[in-house]
Amino acid sequence: MYLQQLRTFTEVYRQRSISGAARKLELTQPAVSQQVASLEAAIGRPLFERHARGVLPTATADELAADIGDKLDHAETALATARSRSTEIAGSVQIIAHSDFAAETIGPALRPLLEAGVRVRLQTGDWEKIRIMVAEGQCDLGFSALPTNDSRLRSEALHTETTVAVASPEVAANIMAQPHLYAALAAQPVLAYNLAMPLICAWLAENHIDIGETTPAVVSQDLRGLRSILVSGFGWSVLPEYLCREELGRGTLMEITPPVARPQNTYYAVWSPAALRNHRVAFVRQTLIWRLKQNEHNARP
Repeated sequence: MYLQQLRTFTEVYRQRSISGAARKLELTQPAVSQQVASLEAAIGRPLFERHARGVLPTATADELAADIGDKLDHAETALATARSRSTEIAGSVQIIAHSDFAAETIGPALRPLLEAGVRVRLQTGDWEKIRIMVAEGQCDLGFSALPTNDSRLRSEALHTETTVAVASPEVAANIMAQPHLYAALAAQPVLAYNLAMPLICAWLAENHIDIGETTPAVVSQDLRGLRSILVSGFGWSVLPEYLCREELGRGTLMEITPPVARPQNTYYAVWSPAALRNHRVAFVRQTLIWRLKQNEHNARP
């Protein structure tokens, strides 16, 4: 009985909401309230202060949550994985990822899951959409270039890529022929994932280059679109190496040599601990994380 109460407490603590926890646990709100009340009675102290917009944890709740940590999640994940070895795993799993990562990296890793009878529903979006869809239970798993900062979610680093500043051979040669790299880059149109230019800013910072205020000529959340424009001979950008390795090999793109180093970009699996109580989701998460890490290991020189 206490295991169920602890599970319910953990979900209420993460959601800061009785109704939110009820949705995650597929219980009624009165059932969640009763389980929290029973645990409070067993402990002898209140765990939450009720407010119109949700609940706030007490110091006792903070201490209990710290003691539990992720132990309960790990135990339930282990049980779900064990069940997946002896039960039918066929059924649907909702996955969301950045569009280029979904196509180039997630897609090739799906075959063993598809052959096992898992039906994959693959969606795409930016980090904020990935966070919301996974946190609200609309997707079972997410894959993002940023770790989670949402207390309702967990993440695990699984794939790291070197990022490369690239342009067409003509544009890259012109940039590198100039006496000042910062001025040469500032004079050329830049293509970016979004207006914040995370990959480009990371590359510039790593190489101690300041090109001043700039607005991207093209913004696209599918980096393959930027790659096509670069190949056509327009502008420069920074891409994960896996997206431009073939083009660099063929000579349709050329690296803009960094004066210091190439930074790295890490991708993460993102999930809600509650989702892993489903043995199918636990199996898919474990399989994809293992395959993506294995693929990265095999790709290293």
